[in-house]
Amino acid sequence: NGLVLVKNPHLDLMEEDVLYHLDLGTKTHNLPAMFGDIKFVCVGGSPNRMRAFAQFMRRELGLAGAGEDVADICAGSDRYAMYRAGPVLSISHGMGIPSISIMLHELIKLLHHAKCRDVTIIRIGTSGGLGIEAGSVVITDTAVDSSFQPRFEQVVLDDVVVRSTELDKGLAEELLACSRDLPDFPTLIGHTMCTYDFYEGQGRLDGALCSFSSEKKLAYLRRAYEAGVRNIEMESTAFAALCGLCGLKGESCCFHLL
Repeated sequence: NGLVLVKNPHLDLMEEDVLYHLDLGTKTHNLPAMFGDIKFVCVGGSPNRMRAFAQFMRRELGLAGAGEDVADICAGSDRYAMYRAGPVLSISHGMGIPSISIMLHELIKLLHHAKCRDVTIIRIGTSGGLGIEAGSVVITDTAVDSSFQPRFEQVVLDDVVVRSTELDKGLAEELLACSRDLPDFPTLIGHTMCTYDFYEGQGRLDGALCSFSSEKKLAYLRRAYEAGVRNIEMESTAFAALCGLCGLKGESCCFHLL
C-alpha cells in the first residue's frame, strides 16, 4: 500500500515515540500534519549542503519564499539538520555508518508516524572514484562491503545479522535517464564500496596509521574495480539495508571528487 514500514512491535506499546536526535516526537509534534505529504527525501552528509539543496529545490519548484533562508526543523538538536521544500525533505546524516544509521532509524519512524506513502529516498554526496573520470556521478546499483560482497553486517546483541544491500534498480535507471540532460556530469551505474573508515579502510597512505605498502593498496583497488566497484564512501551499505527492510524506494548518487 506504499506505506513506510517499521519492523518493531515494541513501538505499538509505547505511549510516546521520541525521535531524540531530530528533536521531534509523537506527543510534541503533529507529524502527519508536518510531514504527511512528503514524497521525496534527500539525505547527505553536510548540514550546509543540505540547506543549500533545500534552497535550490525551492527555486526549482517555484515555491513561495524561494531565495529566502530555510528554517532548520531540527534546530533544537545539534546532531542533524532538516529542511523542507514542498514535498521534498532535505536532511544531513553526518559521516559514516553509525551516524547515518541513527538518522535513518528516526527518519523512517517519522515517515511511518506521519503516514507517508510512496516515498523515494536518495542519498546525495561525494565519494572517491575508482577508474572513472573526475567529476563523474556514480549511481549505485548495489552497495558492497570491503570484501566486495553485497551485504551489511550489523551486530545485534551478540549476534551478527547480515542484511541485503540491493538498491532499487528501476530508480537507478530512471536517474541515469535524467542524467542525459546534464552533459557536464558524466554519469554511470556501478557498485559502491562502503568502508568503516576514511583512512586505513579506504587504503589511504596519509593517515595516522598505515600498515600496508602502496603496491598492496593498488592491488586491492584493482581487485575492487574488477569486482565492479566504481566509487568508495562510508554510508551506502547501511543506507541500502535500512531502505530495503522498511519498504523505501532508495538510491545513492555520489559525485566523484578524485
